[in-house]
Amino acid sequence: MMLLARGVRGIGTLSRRRVWAIARKELREYRRNRSVLVAMTIFPFVFLAQPLISIFLAPAAASGALLHSNELLYLLGIPILVPATLAAYAVSGERAQGSLEPVLTTPITREEFILGKAVAVISPSVIVAYVVYAVFLVAVTLFAKPEVASAILQGQDVVVQLVYTPLLAAAATWIGLAISTRTSDIRVAQQLSILGNLPLVIGAIVLAFDVVHVTTALLVVIGVVLAAFDLQAWRIVAPMFDRERLISGTRS
Repeated sequence: MMLLARGVRGIGTLSRRRVWAIARKELREYRRNRSVLVAMTIFPFVFLAQPLISIFLAPAAASGALLHSNELLYLLGIPILVPATLAAYAVSGERAQGSLEPVLTTPITREEFILGKAVAVISPSVIVAYVVYAVFLVAVTLFAKPEVASAILQGQDVVVQLVYTPLLAAAATWIGLAISTRTSDIRVAQQLSILGNLPLVIGAIVLAFDVVHVTTALLVVIGVVLAAFDLQAWRIVAPMFDRERLISGTRS
């Protein structure tokens, strides 16, 4: 509780104006970066295709098994891999373009800089994940067999998607930002970021295919752990952002 209180006080000292300025600048960069746009398209498509094909091909008799399955947790790979790719680009991309040095010579603090980058990564990632999930729900409702659709569209599964999507997106973002602050090559940063977030992806797949049995208690515990990590991660990542090293090595 003391750590959490210190974290809240630390957030309160930040300049919201400077944080949002960094976030808006980053969002504008995404629109001009083809690799970022491709990543935001490919990962959602890959993780959407598998459950849709599986459900569309499922016979009506499979509705009983689907009622007790957790296959929709497979879709949680989207709010992990999309922010992992964006966060890896956040700092290393600016270093490669030579646009980082002008930003670092302003009065912005490293905490404000990192938080602005995180906001710019988490926001579109969560929106993309929610949109894809909405497409999934509509597709299942319209085209799946009625028995299969009623087995899949359970209230608890929808709640899990809504709650876990921002928690996982934030966790993946902090891991990606930590790697991006220490890596100058964009491709290396993205590869390491995806590798660093692989345990989260594996965890979602393990739960989706019932390798580990999913219970309400397990979901609550995982959710609490993710929330605690997300609240404190910025305090860990921000000190990794070495302003002097980045300025002197921007073009190296």
